[in-house]
Amino acid sequence: MSFASDDGATARQHHSTNQSMRDQKIESPPEIFSSAQLERWYPVESSIWALTSETPDQDVVQSIARTLLAQPRHLEPRFLYDERGSRLFEKISALPEYYLTRTEDAILEKEAKQVIARAEVECLVELGAGFSKKTVHLLKEQVRQRGGGTFVPIDVSLTALIESRDSVKEQFSQVGFHGLCARYEEGISSIEKNLPTLFVFLGSSVGNFNRSDFVRFFRLLSGCMGSNDLFLLGVDREKRVETLEKAYNDSEGITADFILNAFENINRVMGSNFDLAKMRYHSFYNLQWQQMEMYAVSTSDQKIHLPPLKSEFLWKEGEKILVEISRKFEPFQLQQHFQLIGLESIAHYTDPQEWYSLLLFKRQMKRSP
Repeated sequence: MSFASDDGATARQHHSTNQSMRDQKIESPPEIFSSAQLERWYPVESSIWALTSETPDQDVVQSIARTLLAQPRHLEPRFLYDERGSRLFEKISALPEYYLTRTEDAILEKEAKQVIARAEVECLVELGAGFSKKTVHLLKEQVRQRGGGTFVPIDVSLTALIESRDSVKEQFSQVGFHGLCARYEEGISSIEKNLPTLFVFLGSSVGNFNRSDFVRFFRLLSGCMGSNDLFLLGVDREKRVETLEKAYNDSEGITADFILNAFENINRVMGSNFDLAKMRYHSFYNLQWQQMEMYAVSTSDQKIHLPPLKSEFLWKEGEKILVEISRKFEPFQLQQHFQLIGLESIAHYTDPQEWYSLLLFKRQMKRSP
């Protein structure tokens, strides 16, 4: 799981209130940005940057409407992570059923030394960073082996970036912090290619991409990487269906709250009228597609109004809206797939049960004809 929305909206709302910050140039743009991208970013908080956009609200409205009016109906997972959603996901990460976080953390703690030894870089860019709790293993080794560097977390949750900033600055005074409050694609497209960088994508958030978005995203990432850059990817692996379904349907109901909270976020953004008292959470593992699927199901007919579009639709009793998927992977097939889009596997780290994998890639150098 990972992505977000309302905190992204919060950052956009800060656009006008922070105009004076931009005009006074309180904080100069960091050298992480390519020269072509410098003018697109402004400081929304100390050491945190957001994108300048003339029509951000309309972009969000169109995104929500496009998916809710589609057949079948679905949401982009970025709308899960308003402030409450971010807090709920932190609780999910600590649940006994949710093995992903602790398994990945244990691999990172054990293998961070080897990862950073292979990745001779100045900058770590983390996609969907959240609170960056697991990344401390990599930052610790970066400081130990190189004396410091730069950390650039990318996340649409301003709340998470603020906490990440405060934590990283307290623990690693040798590390420069520059948070980007943006979507993945917007952030990585702005990074200077000549800055040796390790791109980090943890939490198996790659599993949130459908198959077409998966190919599109990684082609973009490969194209944005410089010749000295590397990419560290965390992926959840296929395993017993019972284990998977327990991880996404915990006994405390926190995952259900997390998924349904997305509709509270949509209501704030759109002024819509989704009634959480008239919906329930449903999840299952789709064997054919090798993915967990998480739905909101209407428990009675609801006429949903979308005021910005002057539109409405009937959400029928029993009808599902897909809120999030979490695909599971076979790591060796994934390595072969990435080879086709210009990313060569150079290391594979896993846990004793082989439930989870960390894969390290470098960009393939084009051979002269």
